[in-house]
Amino acid sequence: MSAQVPIIDFSRFTTGDAAARQEVAKEIVNAFRTYGFVHFINHPVTPSAISLTFRQSKLFFDLPISSKSKAPHPPGFTVHRGYSHPGLEKISNLTASTNGSTNGTATNGTDKAAVELARQVPDIKESYDIGSEHNTEQPNVWPPPNLIPGFRGFMTGFYWTLAEFAREILRALALGIGLDEEHLLKIYENGEYNQLRLLHYPEVDARILEEGRAVRIPAHCDWSAFTMLFQDDCGGLEIESPTTPGKFIAVEPIEHACLVNIGDLMARWSNDFLKSTCHRVGMPPLLQNRCAGDKRTTRSRYSIGYFVTTPPDAVIECLPSCVDESRPAKYAPVTQREYNISKASMSYN
Repeated sequence: MSAQVPIIDFSRFTTGDAAARQEVAKEIVNAFRTYGFVHFINHPVTPSAISLTFRQSKLFFDLPISSKSKAPHPPGFTVHRGYSHPGLEKISNLTASTNGSTNGTATNGTDKAAVELARQVPDIKESYDIGSEHNTEQPNVWPPPNLIPGFRGFMTGFYWTLAEFAREILRALALGIGLDEEHLLKIYENGEYNQLRLLHYPEVDARILEEGRAVRIPAHCDWSAFTMLFQDDCGGLEIESPTTPGKFIAVEPIEHACLVNIGDLMARWSNDFLKSTCHRVGMPPLLQNRCAGDKRTTRSRYSIGYFVTTPPDAVIECLPSCVDESRPAKYAPVTQREYNISKASMSYN
C-alpha cells in the first residue's frame, strides 16, 4: 500500500502574493500535521542540479572502499562528517541521557546495552556527510581532490542552494502556524549548521532483509527541525500510517520532487502541533536476478538528505502560537547541542 503524501506546488508560495502565500502555508502545515511529510514540486532547486548531485554521489560511492576511506568519519560521534562504511552507523529512536551535559560523554549502562542490542541487526547502507565550511565545530572531511575533481566545490554549492530553499520552507511554516513570516529565521540564522548527506544502499541478498539479519534503515524519527530528501526511482521508503500506528506504508518517489518531513526538534518547537513521523527504508519493490538459482538481489538505492537545524546553542522551547492554557508545553527547553548529543551518541560507538 502506498501513502498518499500530499503534493504541493511550492512555486505558489515563492511567487504568490500575500494571500496566496498564506493559503499555501496553511496547506503545508495541514499536510505536516496529518502525515509529517509533504512532496514539494516546482521548488527552487533545478532538475539539473538534482541530477548532477546524484551523479556526483554515484561517482563517490563507486570508488573502492580504500579510496572512500580516505575521507573517514572521525572516531566517535562528536563530529558527524565524512564517509561512514556499511555497519558503522546504527540508526534508531534510542536517546541517551546527557544529564544536562554538553560534552557528549554522559550515557548510562542501560543506554549502552540497548545500543549493543540494536547493533546486532546492522544497517546496510553507506553515507557521506557534509556541512558548512564555516562550521568549525563540525569540520568537513573531504576526499583527496584527484579522486573526483570538482566534488568539493560542487557539494559546497549544493549545500547552500538547499540552505536557501530551507529558508523559504521556514517562512511557510511560520506563516502556517500563526507567526510572523521571519520568526523562525531569527533562530535558524543562515543555515551554517545544517547537514548534507549522500546515501547509498548497496545491492544485497533479499533474504538477509527478509529474515531480519540486517536492515536498510529501521524505523526512526529524524533529529532535525525538518529534512529535505531527494530519492532515485528505486523505492523502499515507508512512513508510519497516520491512521494505524505501527503500520508502515510505501512512499513512491517522484522525479525531482523534494520530500520534506518534520523532525523531532520542530515537533518539540511546535509542542507537537507539527508531526514528527517515524519512517524507514525497507525492501525495494523491484528485485534484480543477479545470480543463478533462486538468489534474489535488491536494487542499489541512492538518496540525498539535507537536515535543517539551528545553531548548537539555540534554545528550542515551545513557540508562542503553539502553547496556551488548553495546550501546556509538553517539553522542557533544550539546546540543539544537547538534543543532538543525546541522539548522535546512540548512533556511533
